[in-house]
Amino acid sequence: MSEPRIAVAEDEHALAHDVAEALALQLASPGDHHLVVTGGGVGTLTLAALRLRSPSIDWSRVHIWWGDERFLPDGDPDRNETAARLALLDHVPIPALQVHPMPADRGQGLDAASALYADELARHARDGFVPDFDVVLLGMGPEGHVASLFPHMDALQADTSTAPIPDSPKPPPARITMTLASIRSARRVWIVASGEAKAPAAALAVDPATSMLDLPAAGARGREGTCLWLDRAAASLL
Repeated sequence: MSEPRIAVAEDEHALAHDVAEALALQLASPGDHHLVVTGGGVGTLTLAALRLRSPSIDWSRVHIWWGDERFLPDGDPDRNETAARLALLDHVPIPALQVHPMPADRGQGLDAASALYADELARHARDGFVPDFDVVLLGMGPEGHVASLFPHMDALQADTSTAPIPDSPKPPPARITMTLASIRSARRVWIVASGEAKAPAAALAVDPATSMLDLPAAGARGREGTCLWLDRAAASLL
């Protein structure tokens, strides 16, 4: 696994601009691309900034995945998918079959929905596990959670690609998440965080002594590259 590097921007808008610029360069390179996106304020700002760079990207070669999702009905404004469609996906020429949202709540149950997403990931994987992700984009909470993996959850040690989360400490409680096993299979993992409240977690996330069980962001690493993209407030303790 790669050692994390740190990139600092002036504020969350500059941060979104910088991450979007780096994503656009990656997606404009030759070949097919699998990108895992995230929700939250700065995650959605990043997708909106990427929309401005859409002409440089061949969207016919891009697949979009989600690192986690709130298990809510289709179109619910709290779903990460809804925010991503409004910010980016409804405005770029990406084929519909190359957008892979996590299942919405249609009465099938959380466990079944998580298993369905694992099957979808496996269908696009050379090794039957997950696709070869170019970048997994993650937000980070003040307590160091990434995706919907919070400190001391059993799911942190899962060897499956996805996990149902019935009791998230952050509402809504029912969620689906990629596991650290999936995240750590990616070529690059980029953690994006803004605000002073994230500063303690950012400092711990780059400390080799920090356990991923205590701070899940400490276990979010890419095979080839890991970057913490922070604004000045979130980087204030580094």
